Amino acid sequence: MALANEKSTSDGKIWGLCKHQFWHSTSSSVAASSSSIASSSSYFRQQQQHNGISEDHHSNVHDSFKVSSVAKSFLPTRRRLSLDPQNKLYFPYEPGKQVKSAIRIKNISKNPVAFKFQTTGPKSCYMRPPGGILASDESLIATVFKFVEPPDNNEKQVVKKSRVKFKVMSLKVKEDMDYVPELFDERRDEVAVEQVLGVVFLDAERPCPALEKLNRQLAEAEAEVEARKRPPQDTGPKIVGEGLVIDEWKERRERYLAGQQVDGVDSV
Repeated sequence: MALANEKSTSDGKIWGLCKHQFWHSTSSSVAASSSSIASSSSYFRQQQQHNGISEDHHSNVHDSFKVSSVAKSFLPTRRRLSLDPQNKLYFPYEPGKQVKSAIRIKNISKNPVAFKFQTTGPKSCYMRPPGGILASDESLIATVFKFVEPPDNNEKQVVKKSRVKFKVMSLKVKEDMDYVPELFDERRDEVAVEQVLGVVFLDAERPCPALEKLNRQLAEAEAEVEARKRPPQDTGPKIVGEGLVIDEWKERRERYLAGQQVDGVDSV
């Protein structure tokens, strides 16, 4: 029994010694790894501070990016065209007839812009021109034609609105590019809706400022159409007629021969 007790006591001391050494080595390795991680984090923070970057800066940049993206989505699209009238098309109210309206379109951007009309009533409406390309600061007056349906009760209404809408779209293009309507389908993501225009009818027998302005714009539109029909003036150099050239050549030749005869007489 004494030997057994001594053996157990000695085994306990040996196990306790091994356990102490193992725990000490394990604690040392854990402490070393913890200190290395802490030093790495400290070094990373020091580098950020040296470069002027902080955790708050990263969070602020991320938050500001989110806010700017959201705010940008609510901002209106920058206009490329100026329209006159801005949001309505005025037509004289004449039931059963085709009437005309006019709108001035001006490119207010620094680049060439293509424009195009669309309408919810293509069977009763059309535009002239239906689209085109305007250089920077260039403008034109487009004419809009519409057939006015007669009322059911055959009574003329002085001011009447229509459900037909017109939409003006724009697209930034390159210089020296020809207009084709397919541009707006091929580059659909770049198309901007400039304005949706409503229709307002005016009493053709009662003068008003809107009707007077409409008549002026229609007259200017017709003048522009006639000007485009005329051939361009030739501003190049004028070619001298063939007869004048021949006559001048003959005159010079005669002067030269006369001079030769005088020289021959003097030599004799």
